[in-house]
Amino acid sequence: MTTSQQLEKEIKRIKARNKRVELDKAWETSWTRRILTLTLTYLIILVFFLVAKLEDPYVNATIPALAFVTGTSSIPHFKKFWTRYINKKR
Repeated sequence: MTTSQQLEKEIKRIKARNKRVELDKAWETSWTRRILTLTLTYLIILVFFLVAKLEDPYVNATIPALAFVTGTSSIPHFKKFWTRYINKKR
């Protein structure tokens, strides 16, 4: 294989990797993921509250589900802050 063929192969590999990374990032920041996370978290907590026979399970399951989604949604903001802080130290 010639050097130009190797370079072309490497460029194709890098482009494919970049596309995967972009799709992963799009998924991580998508509203679809947030709504799915909220729904699944709510359902799991609701089932637990129903099995444990806790009071008002339908209402009380909303608070931990919302807290979880809020926490996971705010992580990218903290990551940006942390990244800037670490880069300043170096």
